Order: sequence, then structure tokens, then C-alpha cells
Amino acid sequence: MSKLLFKLRGVPEDEADDIRELLTEHEIDFYETSPGNWGFSMPGIWLRDKDAFENARALIDEYQKARVIRVREEYARLKKEGKNRTFFDWVIEKPASFIFYLMIIGAVLYLQFLLVVNIGE
Repeated sequence: MSKLLFKLRGVPEDEADDIRELLTEHEIDFYETSPGNWGFSMPGIWLRDKDAFENARALIDEYQKARVIRVREEYARLKKEGKNRTFFDWVIEKPASFIFYLMIIGAVLYLQFLLVVNIGE
């Protein structure tokens, strides 16, 4: 019987690749499920042999601890060098998207305001 080892929804592709590589290196038999055509299914990495779950989970936990340390150090380094990406960098890179989102937020707020005013009358 198969057992879900690692959910892939919201996981960066480099982390998913590292997990796949880690399982392959340790010769742990697994398969993947995709989110499907509509994105409703559970994307994940499943073990074919549930007896290998404890070993695989320990490997992934160790990998994730090391990844957290590595990513935090990289973020701190980028922040120290002034190269970390901020909200304002995104606004400068994609001004059309920023204006579009502002217009949508403004429209939603306007419609809510109209609703409140019309209910009060």
C-alpha cells in the first residue's frame, strides 16, 4: 500500500528536485502525482513501500533542516549586500501589474462602499 511522503503543493521546484534526488540516491522507490488538469488533485511524492516511510521521512527532515539554514544565510547575505528583492523592486520591474492590482483593489473598495451606502438608504 502506498503512503504519502511529501506534498508538493507550493513547494519550489528546486526543493522538489532535491527531494527526488535524495530519494533516488538512497534507492527509495517512489512515484509522483500531479495536481491534475484543473489543479484539484494532491500533488505529492508517494512511497510504494510504506515500510520505508520512517527512513525516507528522516532523510527529508534532515534535508529540510539544512535547507532552512542555507536559505536563511543566503537571505542574510543578500540583505547585507543590498541585493535582496523587495516590494518596491517588484513595483519597478512590473509597473503595469502594480497599477492593474491597484485598480482592482480600488474597484472592490468602491463596490463595497456603494453597497454600504445603498443599504443605509
